[in-house]
Amino acid sequence: MAAIPELPAALFLSDCRAALLAAGQYMAMARHRLGRRVAPQGCIDAALLTTHQHAAHGLAWIATYVAALRALLEWAETLEGQGALSLPERLILSAGFGEYLAQLAGGIAMSQGEFVRPVDLDLGPEADMLRANPACARLLAGGNGPAVRDALAASLADGHFGDPRHDDEMLSVMAGQLRRFVTDRVAPDAHGWHRDNAYIPLEIIHEMAELGVFGLTIPEEWGGSGLGKLAMCIASEELSRGYIGVGSLGTRSEIAGELIRLAGTDAQRSRYLPPIASGELLPTAVFTEPDTGSDLASLRTRAELVTKPDGSRVWRVTGNKTWITHAARADIMTLLVRTDPAQEGYKGLSMLLAEKPRGDDASPFPADGMSGGEIEVLGYRGMKEFEISFDGFEVPEENLLGGVPGQGFKQLMETFESARIQTAARAVGVAQDALEEGLRYALDRRQFGQPLISFPRVSGKLAWMAVETMMARQLSYAAARAKDGNKRCDIEAGMAKLLAARVAWSNADNALQIHGGNGFALEYRISRLLCDARILSIFEGAAEIQAQVIARGLLAGEK
Repeated sequence: MAAIPELPAALFLSDCRAALLAAGQYMAMARHRLGRRVAPQGCIDAALLTTHQHAAHGLAWIATYVAALRALLEWAETLEGQGALSLPERLILSAGFGEYLAQLAGGIAMSQGEFVRPVDLDLGPEADMLRANPACARLLAGGNGPAVRDALAASLADGHFGDPRHDDEMLSVMAGQLRRFVTDRVAPDAHGWHRDNAYIPLEIIHEMAELGVFGLTIPEEWGGSGLGKLAMCIASEELSRGYIGVGSLGTRSEIAGELIRLAGTDAQRSRYLPPIASGELLPTAVFTEPDTGSDLASLRTRAELVTKPDGSRVWRVTGNKTWITHAARADIMTLLVRTDPAQEGYKGLSMLLAEKPRGDDASPFPADGMSGGEIEVLGYRGMKEFEISFDGFEVPEENLLGGVPGQGFKQLMETFESARIQTAARAVGVAQDALEEGLRYALDRRQFGQPLISFPRVSGKLAWMAVETMMARQLSYAAARAKDGNKRCDIEAGMAKLLAARVAWSNADNALQIHGGNGFALEYRISRLLCDARILSIFEGAAEIQAQVIARGLLAGEK
């Protein structure tokens, strides 16, 4: 390996602190300028916010970049305090600050064809000031320069991706255990499951249950491990590094477990949380409808409380649902329905805990009043997606979550932070997998007498993939730590999901480019990763929805 060049002075933590302060001031001015446009009377005007949607979503991305820089600096400072800030971490810190500062001052890609530039938020002079800040200027000049990228690529080739920092030894042990499970039991077969559009084998699910995956955040009194969202993040990342379908199996249990833990009656907690934690009950979330998407206020599936001839009372469900993951093999559905048709919007919605028999490909829904079929998809396979029709499907009266109707949307909203943090973690896992896949190919494949990684455009791609993966990881961990500290973190969770989803897609796309024509062949794993990565900026709130939520939250805080 060539000698690692002398690191530029811009790597010093003091420069990063000063640059972060300047970036924070830049973001605050962006918020102030946009606030004058969309909240001229002090309160957000919805029509004006729509008119200035491009700028509003640009504000969300600016704030996300600043939050990512803050999380990366906190990561580096913690490692420095532990005497563990080694060369790979210093290189990641340098490149991350150098590149994101450049994009803040010059323009951020919100998607492949949409950019937010300083002029969009009347920030021309402020962008000049950001570039002129002495610390920023040093980082812009050398932070993500060729010497840094070359040294980082060499570190990657030696197997050093940077210390993720898991806070304590127990979490590191858990991560190692799950990584070994993925390496031995998931990664060798995942591409075959994808290509065959096959279910993840039940034996894999049983092994995951034995590892405690499904009960990580469920309290010990209900059969779980009682760990926090950071543990959930780490587990989701490691599992998704092997296959997003495996990582997403835990999402089903996380959503159902949190709903029941937070909103369920004592009887519901006692009945459902232990078998969910053990993996005996496989849940699925049944929220989305064909014409509603993210607009849950327009949900139409209804549930009517009726008395049967034997005197028992049931909710009789009628309507259609779509994009239901793992629906056929699930044992219990968290089913969002309208129980009061006279109430408009969110007020008439309730959540049912609807048990169902487990189905298979031949008979996906062997239940009275329930039918449906598979939706064939590009990626995110292994659990399969379904559309479901309900026609008089019955749910016992006592299975109304919390026992009080009309609380469904509120109950669901209480889980959105956790769901988006976990989705960010899944995206980080996919991003890491794509990075490692691209690196393997670049080391093994030879062109013009030398390995691909020796070409700067290839090594530069890999270096930046490693940097941005770490930034997304640390932003996700920061949101998880906030949640574990019982802090409201809807904005932070949205930022983590927004950035991590883009990084997963970017990494997969770049890794496929490194593969060249072979990347377009179905036999190569990277073709699957590209398909899997694409869904991440759509589900659990599309990127545009995330940006809207972030912008509204930031502007509300401006008052």
